[in-house]
Amino acid sequence: MDLFDSLDDAISLLPCDGDVFYHEVVLSAPEADAHLAQLLADIEWRCDEAVIFGKRIVTRRKVAWYGDRPFQYTYSNTSKQALPWTDQLRALKSLVERETGETYNSCLLNLYHDGSEGMAWHSDAEIDLKRDGAIASLSLGACRKFCFKHKVSKEVVAVQLQHGSLLVMKGATQRHWLHRLPPTKKVHEPRVNLTFRTINTTD
Repeated sequence: MDLFDSLDDAISLLPCDGDVFYHEVVLSAPEADAHLAQLLADIEWRCDEAVIFGKRIVTRRKVAWYGDRPFQYTYSNTSKQALPWTDQLRALKSLVERETGETYNSCLLNLYHDGSEGMAWHSDAEIDLKRDGAIASLSLGACRKFCFKHKVSKEVVAVQLQHGSLLVMKGATQRHWLHRLPPTKKVHEPRVNLTFRTINTTD
């Protein structure tokens, strides 16, 4: 059962300057297991890349980028072009849109093979993204700790993201908070994270 009956009844995990809502379970365990296995097998995974101080970095963590059309998405000084939706991703997008009351036109997927792989502090505030647009993060696989840190006060808020759960970041969150997935030696299973988002369009 969802943690909240609706977003209208939900209380943000953040104390100020943004809204983050956590739904404990939006997929049953068998459904989540089946989706995870299919994503691991069918998605066109690629190692992520970043250019930092002019040096090209290739991560062990893998990513994939899908959307309504071949959107260009640039972050960490590298660009990706969206692939067309698979039937599975369309179904998951519809589920997430029903749960959040939002619409999305793209999805960035991350594959963390085990707890040694994580994500450093950052905010999803790239110019390609809709300003203050909702970002819905669906988690499948290993339970992982997810943290937020206020850019000014440095206050930290953490939540454990369960298999089949959904986290929604809205409003001014990306402008005022950083987030990260810290590495851990306690996790030995993979996790797939689907972040549904909205790319700016001019038409």
